[in-house]
Amino acid sequence: MIGQDHVVHWELKRGDRADIERLISISCYLGIRHQDGSPLRGQRTHTNARTYRKQIRK
Repeated sequence: MIGQDHVVHWELKRGDRADIERLISISCYLGIRHQDGSPLRGQRTHTNARTYRKQIRK
């Protein structure tokens, strides 16, 4: 009954992933940052963003 009236969790996650894939496919700035695993919204990366960049260092 809830799924009929409202958007459920897995539908939201699928929509978010589709949005990210679209950004990557058109090669906009946010898509490139998603692809590289870098912070998206202008955060400092020289000293911070260690957990976000951890995947790159491996």
